[in-house]
Amino acid sequence: MTTTTADAVLPYDEVLEKYDPVMGLEVHVELGTATKMFCGCATGFGADPNTQTCPVCLGLPGALPVVNAVAVESAIRIGLALNCQVAEWCRFARKNYFYPDMPKNFQTSQYDEPIVFEGYLDVELDDGEVFRVDIERAHMEEDTGKSLHVGGSTGRIQGADYSLVDYNRAGIPLVEIVTKPIQGTGERAPEVARAFVATLRDLLKALDVSDVKMEQGSMRCDANVSLMPKGATKLGTRTETKNVNSLRSVERAVRYEMCRHAAVLDGGGSILQETRHWHEDTGVTTSGRPKSDADDYRYFPEPDLVPVAPSRELVDRLRTTLPEPPAERRKRLQSAWGYSDLEMRDVMNAGAVEIIQETVAAGASPAAARKWWTGELARRANNEGKSVSDFNVTPAHVAELDGMVTAGRLNDSMARQVLEGVIDGEGSPTAVADARGLELVQDDGALEAAVDQVIADNPDVADKVRDGKVQAVGALIGQVMKAMKGQADAAKVRELLVQRLTS
Repeated sequence: MTTTTADAVLPYDEVLEKYDPVMGLEVHVELGTATKMFCGCATGFGADPNTQTCPVCLGLPGALPVVNAVAVESAIRIGLALNCQVAEWCRFARKNYFYPDMPKNFQTSQYDEPIVFEGYLDVELDDGEVFRVDIERAHMEEDTGKSLHVGGSTGRIQGADYSLVDYNRAGIPLVEIVTKPIQGTGERAPEVARAFVATLRDLLKALDVSDVKMEQGSMRCDANVSLMPKGATKLGTRTETKNVNSLRSVERAVRYEMCRHAAVLDGGGSILQETRHWHEDTGVTTSGRPKSDADDYRYFPEPDLVPVAPSRELVDRLRTTLPEPPAERRKRLQSAWGYSDLEMRDVMNAGAVEIIQETVAAGASPAAARKWWTGELARRANNEGKSVSDFNVTPAHVAELDGMVTAGRLNDSMARQVLEGVIDGEGSPTAVADARGLELVQDDGALEAAVDQVIADNPDVADKVRDGKVQAVGALIGQVMKAMKGQADAAKVRELLVQRLTS
């Protein structure tokens, strides 16, 4: 059994007293094109291994690549959204290195001539502070295949009985977004890293260029970290934690590497420039391989592809397709919905902005949409280890349910029962309510009779209310609701009880 052991680390507060962190983030994004970067193979996730391959993406002799035009346009749109300059002329290069899951033994990428460069992205932290992250470049390349290590307990090659390779992913279009060194973040460095990836993910989703599903690997972050002693001007030696695939892990990995680097430096050691693996279960990184420099990859221009030279007319046309920036859109929606900062943050953390917008558009009030999606539905999804999208509930269903409550047909308790029926596939809210016989009693005479009976059955409580202890009415409300089998408006019951006992 292979285990991961933690290196020595320095407490975070001590790290900040002695060192200034420097980060560099490299985010790989799989584009949502129908076909691969240089061939016509499909890109759908989850197909049987090695069923989406051809001589081009397998690197067979004589096979010639052709650039995916949609991928090029997607890369340009990403660059424009990141405030980058678009190259008038660029080309692909061969990046030479050996991995078992890279069938050609080189990766077709871009080296010194990226398609977009010199941009920035403003990221907002939880307390509202905005931090600008400078973008060095975003370039096009192709993804590798995927190795599956069978046996052992970690899923890694160490301790595995054997390995398998699936080349379906080989050749899928990638855009790699590379930041300039990020300095001046201090104690907030891990938070800035997380916020950058989160903001970038929202932007890419708004652009509709990728599904940005980090759990499926369609968006991955390589986090470079180094430390500079306080007062120093020379950057420290960096390490690169590869393929971190969640926002939480990005933050944790940066923090851990800061503490590990500090312990090494405090002990008189030196940092090895290397790639490292992040272990989600233990919260540590372990050594991968020495980090190669550009010269080690023996870059040279790809001889089988012509240069890419996007016209100014194309760039101008693509600029008109850019969506409203996600941050501006959220502020506009928050204002329109009347949410507090905390309420909007909860909606964002739940990933419910779009679904609430659809629910409001379907006729629900913003308050009700937030209540159901981030409350009842989110609670049930969390308890069952699911996503709200796994349920049979649509924005139209929630809007219909809200309408039934507003119209006085259902109270909150009955609405929750109706929602359970919708989740269980019993039909629309109206159909569920009809089938279960759920409807507030509209007969005032029956309700008044129940109120009078409860007052007669509970004279001691009734006397407390008459003596001015109005809060005691809650016990009587419960008795009336029980007598009405929950099919009464609690606010109306309270009004009747107070009226009877205080007038």
